[in-house]
Amino acid sequence: MPGSDKLQRTFYTRETLIVARELLGQRLVSIQDGVRTSGIIFETEAYIGTGDMGCHARSGRTTRNEAMWGPAGFLYVYFTYGMHWMLNLVTEAEGFPAAVLLRAILPQEGLAEMRRRRKYKPDRILTNGPAKLCQALDIDGQLNGLDSTQADSPVFIERMPVVENQFISTGARIGLNSVPEPWKSIPWRFLYKPAASANLSSELSPSPAP
Repeated sequence: MPGSDKLQRTFYTRETLIVARELLGQRLVSIQDGVRTSGIIFETEAYIGTGDMGCHARSGRTTRNEAMWGPAGFLYVYFTYGMHWMLNLVTEAEGFPAAVLLRAILPQEGLAEMRRRRKYKPDRILTNGPAKLCQALDIDGQLNGLDSTQADSPVFIERMPVVENQFISTGARIGLNSVPEPWKSIPWRFLYKPAASANLSSELSPSPAP
């Protein structure tokens, strides 16, 4: 598995909805303290600009969301509920706040380490939520603002075969109960169905999004 092509900035500079859809089936990799863990991305959500009432950028540029305004391919890692980290990939042009939240992965490498980090939770709920995958891959705020496309980045995405449309479904984003329509129900959540069938969807573990 190591040695696959890393996704470069041109992948992320495209429209956020395209990036969110095409991140499905790609491999999220984290290398922490020499330990490589990874998983196939099977659930994402798109957050696009200050007009998106579900997006952190709706309140303008802040210390918390600063990374969203940076170059495409940078990591936006934020803290929520006073206990959880969430991983996003910044998209589109620098200065335009948009990102894709990674909601769930299907574990591939470093399963034993993931289990240890997750305190031996059942495998079916090991990485089926955005906070869970961050804990399993040891992703936290120290990584916020890092460039995933750089050779030495500890967190990055490796290129895998493109997922065909027949294996993808869309739906409303999760955890936006107080967000007004149409933003609450807009179908900007993407699910890679075959991978999701092997690992529960994060629909049962909602969390605030960027």
